[in-house]
Amino acid sequence: MTMAISAFPRRAGSTSTRLALGMLVFLAYLGAGPAGAASDDENFFTHLHTDKAMANVTVSPGRAGPVDIVIQLETTDELPLTAKAVSVTLSNAQSGVGVRTVEATHTSDDQWHVRTSMLVPGRWMLGLGISISDTNKVNIESPILIR
Repeated sequence: MTMAISAFPRRAGSTSTRLALGMLVFLAYLGAGPAGAASDDENFFTHLHTDKAMANVTVSPGRAGPVDIVIQLETTDELPLTAKAVSVTLSNAQSGVGVRTVEATHTSDDQWHVRTSMLVPGRWMLGLGISISDTNKVNIESPILIR
C-alpha cells in the first residue's frame, strides 16, 4: 500500500485524498488477476450425506494449485453438527497422485478448513473422516472436478 501512495506526487491534493486514491489502486490490484479472491463460478461445491451427517464442501478456487477447502457440517435435520475432528483425504488415480490425508482446522461450531494443493486438474476423490464422538465416526466420499 505504501508503494501505491508514494506514486502520487506531493502536490496531488490532501493526504486523505492521496490515501483514498492509494487504497483504490491497491484494491484494484488485488481484484485484477490471480492474486484476487476466486469468484463463486471458480469454486467447486459439493454436498455429501449419509444417514448420520451431511457436509457442504467448497474447494476454492476449483482449479489446480493451492486451494482452500471449507467444510460445513450438518445433522440430517440440517442443523449445525459439532464434531471432534475432521480429516480430508484426496486422491487422483488417473494422474498417479496417491492418497493424501490432511487434518482439518476447526474454525467455528460447524465449520472446518484445510489449505492444501491440488497438483493436477482432473477428477479427484475427496473423502471426509468425521469424528462426531470417541465412538461415532462417519466416512463420506465423493468425486470432485478440478480444472
